[in-house]
Amino acid sequence: MKTLYEKKVVKFGGSSLASAEQFVKSANIIKAEESRRFVVPSAPGKRFDGDTKVTDLLISCHTKSVSGGDWSADFTEITSRYNDIIKGLSLSIDLSDEFETIREKISKGTTLDYVASRGEYLNGLVLASYIGYEFIDAAEVIFFDVSGKFDANKTNIVMSQRLAGKKNAVIPGFYGVNPDGSIKTFSRGGSDITGAIVARAVVADIYENWTDVSGFLMCDPRIVDNPRPISIITYRELRELSYMGASVLHEDSIFPVKLASIPINIRNTNRPEDPGTLIVTSTDGYRTEDLITGIAGKKGFSVIRIEKDMMNQESGFGMRVLKVFADLDIPFEHIPSGIDTMCVVVNTADVKGREYDIASSIQKSVNPDHIHIDNNMGLVAVVGRNMAGQPGTAARIFSALARKNINIRMIDQGSSELNIIIGVDESSFTRAIKAIYKEFCS
Repeated sequence: MKTLYEKKVVKFGGSSLASAEQFVKSANIIKAEESRRFVVPSAPGKRFDGDTKVTDLLISCHTKSVSGGDWSADFTEITSRYNDIIKGLSLSIDLSDEFETIREKISKGTTLDYVASRGEYLNGLVLASYIGYEFIDAAEVIFFDVSGKFDANKTNIVMSQRLAGKKNAVIPGFYGVNPDGSIKTFSRGGSDITGAIVARAVVADIYENWTDVSGFLMCDPRIVDNPRPISIITYRELRELSYMGASVLHEDSIFPVKLASIPINIRNTNRPEDPGTLIVTSTDGYRTEDLITGIAGKKGFSVIRIEKDMMNQESGFGMRVLKVFADLDIPFEHIPSGIDTMCVVVNTADVKGREYDIASSIQKSVNPDHIHIDNNMGLVAVVGRNMAGQPGTAARIFSALARKNINIRMIDQGSSELNIIIGVDESSFTRAIKAIYKEFCS
């Protein structure tokens, strides 16, 4: 496994920079390796249970200002948070002018994107001062087009040129700039995206994403006690698990680094000795003995089961069924089918109260023999690249569920054999995940 790197991009989440104490931990991590040359900070997060994130305080200021409310207390808390960090780090930096600029813009009715972005901007200034790196405003190197869509090509060109030859830099996460010069943010958690964008631009050896967990776990710890960590996972496996609700980093942050075949390493700021999870394009050169990579699941699904004799000989049958869902603006999740049966799995929230319209439209479109709509289904995904071509994997899953008297309502497996998705009653959802985890991971 490759262990020596010349150029790393490191991103620190809000919990990693929530206080002066956390700043010291993050700075020690940065300084521990010269290869950690480019740093992307988030805004200060929660310091303790019940605390408020700085970004939420900023959003509150904007909301109250727009409605004519008093936002002075929120703003005072924001300034106190940064001043406490600065004092705790014994820095000479003074953010008074920055605070006044932000206060004035809020008073005059600036955009929510501008206000929400200031947490990262201010934290970037503080971190750059503390570690002695150059500060580069993300608004100078990250661009959106006139439609508000991230402009990947322009950003990559400009940022590559700007960072070329620079030994170190701090680039705040979460935001960029519109063509008219106004600030535009990514969705919440978007600092992950910024880190990936920087990693691509500088052609980093690796993108380290530092947070408050030691990488991905093979299962939800709220369901299984102390699940094993995932040491190595591919981008494709991560995509499958993220779709089913398992998430540590912003999903959109995958694509810039995947495009450049740059691995991501999820690390824990509070336990820097832990290796974390390595996310790679290919596992060539990496070894793991685990048959499965992870288990994830979600509740709240419904199955529309359509039965019709000889439907397999009726040209365009499936297309007409799916057109019904498209016309009703209902996205589908899976389509497990048989010779005379077609099932469409959808989110229950999308069909609740619309059952009659759906059944009526399907009846008019394909004239089926029967239509059944079943609710209260949970989906469990068993994901693993090593399952491909491995005989007996599905049998082990089904046997594990049978031993716990769990009825399987649906089975769906892609041709890549990367995952097996099982539908079970929501009442059996937790027991199903525990049973599968015990079969493969205990």
